[in-house]
Amino acid sequence: MSSKNSNRKWIWTSSVLLVGFITYASFFPPVSKSDNAKSVAKVNGVSITSTQLYDALVASGGAQTLDSMITEELINQESKKAGIELTEADITKELQTVKASFGTDEEFNKALTNYNMTLDDLKKSMKTQVMLKKILEPQVKVTDDDIKKYYDENLETLKTPEQVQAAHISVATKEEADAILAKLKNGSDFAALAKESSTDTATKDKGGDLGYISAGQVDPAVEKAAFALQAGGLSSAVQTTTGYDIVKVTNHKAATTPTLEEKKESIKEKLVDEQISTLSQAWISQKKSEAKIENSLAT
Repeated sequence: MSSKNSNRKWIWTSSVLLVGFITYASFFPPVSKSDNAKSVAKVNGVSITSTQLYDALVASGGAQTLDSMITEELINQESKKAGIELTEADITKELQTVKASFGTDEEFNKALTNYNMTLDDLKKSMKTQVMLKKILEPQVKVTDDDIKKYYDENLETLKTPEQVQAAHISVATKEEADAILAKLKNGSDFAALAKESSTDTATKDKGGDLGYISAGQVDPAVEKAAFALQAGGLSSAVQTTTGYDIVKVTNHKAATTPTLEEKKESIKEKLVDEQISTLSQAWISQKKSEAKIENSLAT
């Protein structure tokens, strides 16, 4: 696994776990003895009680959820001892780091959807994570040599490849594609025709917009056509694996190689996050061993 992906995994998994226990706790608050017989559902007159629901939730992940809550409380307590205060800027910066690790807003939003999270969910969950980072940052040291080494070893991944901004209209047959192409040459609006006729459900409502694409991101035939066009160009009917496409290109971006100075700050942040990721589990284990913890769900 690359350092970028491992760092993303730590950031994302931490946030997902925190959202998980927040959701769990809010969905089912603690049950008192007087609530033991309370019915939360009925099936053909037979009650499912709050106690049964609680037991089922505990069995299906309650111990892990409680352990996460214990960890959060330890981090909160240690933050107070260290005089750490969180600001909105801290959360915004962390959010930007997470978003940047996904490359595009579309990938980031897809991840949110996959985890059934909203942006507000993620921001709330980041508070504990950011506190942990602030606690551990004084233990982290990243030198200029470390940054230079990372830059040299990862230069290929730091480069931005040639990109084109493109849109497409996908249809099943060449006849359909030729008919749409004729309308376009007669002045019809590309985006309107995409919404009306394209079979690509992921892009048709966006007027066929593919955004900026680089090599390997779309169907090879679409890629070949797009990179062969000048800005403002329109392809003929292109046969793809799903039918036929008409491709429109609105802009080109040349490949770029960033300098060390341009990437220095982002590399430093990445290396700091990686070290914190490595330190975090040992730190949490140590704090748990030092704390007086009463956990009725511990096995």
